[in-house]
Amino acid sequence: MSFNKIIVVGNLGRDPELRYTPQGNAVCDFSVATNEKRRDKSGELQNVVTWFKITLWNKQAETASKYLTKGSSIYIEGRLRIEEWTDRDSNNRYSLEVNATEMQFLSGSGNRNEETANDTNSENSFSNQDSTNNPDTVNSPNDDDIPF
Repeated sequence: MSFNKIIVVGNLGRDPELRYTPQGNAVCDFSVATNEKRRDKSGELQNVVTWFKITLWNKQAETASKYLTKGSSIYIEGRLRIEEWTDRDSNNRYSLEVNATEMQFLSGSGNRNEETANDTNSENSFSNQDSTNNPDTVNSPNDDDIPF
């Protein structure tokens, strides 16, 4: 048996970007930053930021695009994978990517529209249990598009 599940609670680093696959499935990407305080070798408290690329699908993707903005607090559950890519200088780079299955808004009313998220689902919680989610059907972002 194997298991791959991650929970990320953080803030959006940029506005969500919504697009559609050729099959018409909605896909939404954005980055989330988490903060952790650690002491360095000299004992000084340092703020360590970790960035995650989040991908949402279908109804969840459309909801995130409609209500989230840069700085919004969010809870994400999903499957973690490490994406390897080569930058402009031919250096191998890595980013953490989460294919989200659960999303919950943590920000109060920092919504993009005047409406509330409760108009579509209760308690600002959204689940994506559709087994047709397939990240392989979406074009990978260009190296220039990855913000971290």
